[in-house]
Amino acid sequence: QVQLVESGGGLVRAGGSLRLSCAASTRTFSDYYMGWFRQAPGKEREFVAAINWSGSRPEYADSVKGRFTISRDNDKKTVYLQMDSMKSEDTAVYYCAAGSLGIVQFTSSPDYWGRGTQVTVSS
Repeated sequence: QVQLVESGGGLVRAGGSLRLSCAASTRTFSDYYMGWFRQAPGKEREFVAAINWSGSRPEYADSVKGRFTISRDNDKKTVYLQMDSMKSEDTAVYYCAAGSLGIVQFTSSPDYWGRGTQVTVSS
């Protein structure tokens, strides 16, 4: 069982930045693909970014490519999402997720989810 706790959400103006963190409670953090999804009001949850076990291979949704950066610290068992040049359409609840079977499984059905953190971008 893996517990994921997100932090760092809040209110930011368009063009600004936020950094989300997700701390995992597991002895085998480096065994998991980690990443982020988001869900805006009235919309389905969507993939945002993911990163492989070693942190060498990030993946991004087209909507955030070039603006968001995902990273991980396996010693701290934490994954980060640096969000820059934010837009009003980035407003959503952001969920941390973990998957054990690679990027294909991660983007469709991760094994574990956090409870989410609200991000609001004002225009």
